[in-house]
Amino acid sequence: MKNESLKSQPTNQKTRIELLDVYRGFAILGIFVVNIVIMNSTFLNQDEFALQWTATIDKGAEDILKLFFYTKFFPIFSLLFGLGISMQALKMFEKQQLSFVFFARRMFILFLIGVFHILFLWSGDVLNLYAILGLFTTLMIKRSNKLILTLSAVFLFFPFYDQILGYIFELINYKPEIYLAGHTGETVNQIIKNGTYLEGMKLRVSEYLANVPMLVGFLAPVAISMFLLGLYLGKNKIYNSLDKFIQKIKKPMLIIALVTNIYRVLFLYVLVNQDIFRVAKYREIFIKIMVLSDTFMGLFYLWIIGWLWYNTSWRKILKPLRYAGRMALTNYIMQSFIGLILFSSIGFGWYETLSPSETLATAILVFITQIFLSKLWLTYFKFGPLEWIWRCLTYKKVLPIRKKVTP
Repeated sequence: MKNESLKSQPTNQKTRIELLDVYRGFAILGIFVVNIVIMNSTFLNQDEFALQWTATIDKGAEDILKLFFYTKFFPIFSLLFGLGISMQALKMFEKQQLSFVFFARRMFILFLIGVFHILFLWSGDVLNLYAILGLFTTLMIKRSNKLILTLSAVFLFFPFYDQILGYIFELINYKPEIYLAGHTGETVNQIIKNGTYLEGMKLRVSEYLANVPMLVGFLAPVAISMFLLGLYLGKNKIYNSLDKFIQKIKKPMLIIALVTNIYRVLFLYVLVNQDIFRVAKYREIFIKIMVLSDTFMGLFYLWIIGWLWYNTSWRKILKPLRYAGRMALTNYIMQSFIGLILFSSIGFGWYETLSPSETLATAILVFITQIFLSKLWLTYFKFGPLEWIWRCLTYKKVLPIRKKVTP
């Protein structure tokens, strides 16, 4: 990549592809549906907390979450992130403005937004991870399509992350279990519901440090794999003929959906109750296949939305998602702020009070509200507020945000 001898200029907003914004809006919905469950009860106490909900409506909500939400939207958002990087890089390359310094600055700012997110709102941040892996992805922009696609598959299917991670942690003497060692489900409950904001900040940092193994060993491989897949699709300019591409992959996507769903149902309702699942080495294999199945299910979601978009009248129903998608970063952070207000001591203090059906309904209601607010904001402004700040800091200048009003 070149240095910044040629000054980078923002890309033209008029070239936006509506379906990609719809995808981003859909991803933001799914991420919040999953995140609000953790906001309502952290990993430390989640299994025990879930046992009390035995009503049919709550069991139904749990089934909906397991079958249609868990582990499926993180791959979607990651792929779209990688696609976005490649689209921006290609536009800059065509203008002879491609710069590693530019992307390094862009990812560093995203990393800082993630730090503020963790400290002030919620510990379940992935922006730090996205920033680090996104920087790696930018280094792959000029590599061959074959290498990018091969690495995407390797990162996704590689089976020994836990062993490698354990070795690295031992080497650097990192012990994530110590950060929540002094806490129980009850003490966490008291801090979130009744503690001071400062106590909540300390807890969020501890939770984040304790969850590093999950971030690095579980989420990072999926993220980098999807980043690279998105980069591959972007380099091949799939977005210029999405309708043809979606039609071309129809048969393999339907086969993948059928096979993975059979396994997912067997895993959730049969395998977990078998003696073989209690054997550690077999359980790890079953879980890995489940993660892969969920990842492919997420990709199927993108395909089916695209197919409906181009081939049915569902486009009218799907279209409002684009408003939330155009402000994906703002809405993602806003969801954490809403979670803080709903569940912590500075707001309603509803932590560990909502049932599965109530958390699902709350997430959907909040997201519908975000669609309306996003549409209202975008009536007068070109970008979401956080998108604008990120953009200004990236380009090192104050960019116009208000839309020109035509008389």
